Amino acid sequence: MGSGTIGHPAIESRQICKTYIGTDRRKSVALAGIDVSFNKGQITLLVGPSGCGKTTLLNMIAGFEKPDSGELLEHGMPIIGPDPRRGVIFQDPNLFPWLSVWSNLMFGPKMRGEDRTAATERAESLLSMVGLLKFRDHLPHQLSGGMRHRIAIVRTLANAPEILLADEPFTALDEHTRRKLQHDFYEMVSRTRQTVIFVTHNIEEAIYLADRMVVMSPSPGRVKEIIDIDLPRPRDILDLRFNEYRKLLFNLITPDVIAE
Repeated sequence: MGSGTIGHPAIESRQICKTYIGTDRRKSVALAGIDVSFNKGQITLLVGPSGCGKTTLLNMIAGFEKPDSGELLEHGMPIIGPDPRRGVIFQDPNLFPWLSVWSNLMFGPKMRGEDRTAATERAESLLSMVGLLKFRDHLPHQLSGGMRHRIAIVRTLANAPEILLADEPFTALDEHTRRKLQHDFYEMVSRTRQTVIFVTHNIEEAIYLADRMVVMSPSPGRVKEIIDIDLPRPRDILDLRFNEYRKLLFNLITPDVIAE
């Protein structure tokens, strides 16, 4: 995505704080004073060590959790709960095992009463994009792990969300499959022009996908630095400038990992 696709903030977090109370009644501050915006049409990666609140922030943007204080806005309006405008891709594909690939894709549009012709054209286009149209009548258990992950991405995009939220969707995959899915993911969202907020702990993945990175630090979770990624597409992980970003991120994140 080039800078020409980027517009005003789609999501704004203003001084967001979140605290959890454990079974021992001890308080754990997950997020403290998160101020960050996510621009329309931009791919933003949330990166940082375990415990920095990446998934907590994503869950609040999705509407699954509420902040204790601060404001969380979508196009200037408070986020009060889940909404089909915000689609979520989880670590596990979570496909309906009793439905075919096609029925999985059409489930959301059907529930919303969307025009069948428009939904069908969109789903077919997305399936073709990832080379899985011929598997439309298969059940999930008949597909490989990588194929199920691609279908999960397509299913979320088939609902035509304005904002796409992804919580480490490729973390459990082998390196070859993960690289393939990173490529497919970017190809899909660059064509559909979603606003993307993507959580990862993988530095290379973050640089490969991101227009912009929000680096977070733990205990409690805060925004440590925001970095614009000025690299051409498609990106080459062996490129010298790619490696410079890798070193920058490594130096930002490693001290927090060591301090855990």
